[in-house]
Amino acid sequence: MKALVLSGGKGTRLRPLTFTLAKQLIPVANKPILGYVLDQIAETKIKEVGIVIASETGDYVKEYVGDGSKWKFKVTYIPQEPLGLAHAVKTAQKFLADDSFIMCLGDNVTGQGVKALVEKFEKQKLDSLILLKEVDDPSRFGIAQLDKKGNIVKLVEKPKVPMGNLAIIGTYLFSNKVHKAIEQIKPSWRGELEITDAIQEMVNMGFKAKADILNSWWLDTGKKDDILSANARILDEYIKLDVKGETEGSTIEGRVKVDSSSKVVNSTIRGPCIIGKNAKIENSFIGPYTSIGDNSQVTNSNLEYCVLMENVVVKDVERMEDSLIGKNATVTKNLKCGTIKLHVGDYSEVEV
Repeated sequence: MKALVLSGGKGTRLRPLTFTLAKQLIPVANKPILGYVLDQIAETKIKEVGIVIASETGDYVKEYVGDGSKWKFKVTYIPQEPLGLAHAVKTAQKFLADDSFIMCLGDNVTGQGVKALVEKFEKQKLDSLILLKEVDDPSRFGIAQLDKKGNIVKLVEKPKVPMGNLAIIGTYLFSNKVHKAIEQIKPSWRGELEITDAIQEMVNMGFKAKADILNSWWLDTGKKDDILSANARILDEYIKLDVKGETEGSTIEGRVKVDSSSKVVNSTIRGPCIIGKNAKIENSFIGPYTSIGDNSQVTNSNLEYCVLMENVVVKDVERMEDSLIGKNATVTKNLKCGTIKLHVGDYSEVEV
């Protein structure tokens, strides 16, 4: 079995960050979302991974993943224009050859991983196995109908009149029969080859298509608030008390991770929270669910529920919350202000 990880797309809902960064590389708890996806694939026996990239941001993905040796993968990069998930499979057909494969979205993370799904797919000798999650707003997603045995009966992409609330959430397993199905479908009204249409065609052709329902959390990180929610969830799940850096005259409360190369001076850090490498926090309060990226500086400021990427400077800000700040950005105070909420792109300078 192989893996196909989709790390293309333009990430329009996360601009201006995605003008200079692939959305899959935006960090949560100081690690790119794509890293969590690859970590979960690494828990399986899969050793060959194809990563679908876009021309605008593909170099950033290559720089992060490299040759895949960090995960003990052999990585193949596959350029694609964003013309649908089924089109991505079609573009990757040479890499996939006749092998079965798992396809994951590089900006989606679940709490259960993919190892059990791979084992079920292989044990039951299925042609398709997809992961579903109950949602409150089914018109935003591809929706599946199942019979009592978990077999897929019908799929509809973003139905105007929902036929249920089981959403397809971005983890798919296929045998090589999916290629036959893709050859039979046509672009949707969006002009894309939809993976839901391909799976429906597999059902129509009599192939064995089933679904699992996710009972754990799922994070779709397409917008700023999604990133902040994902950051909070990951911090809750993974951060333990691990303070290795200097904490001169400071108070550490709860589960806080501070890198050994970082310094916290006359400040209060309340977890769950992570502070990356070579960071400096001085005369500040860093509240729960905040990630401070490498080489960042926070001075005379109060932050809570924020993600600061690398080389960020925040100075003299009375209160900042619910904010996503891009690399090499600076946020400073001029006039008196209350709480601010920001979505700031890379290399920006904001005076509030």
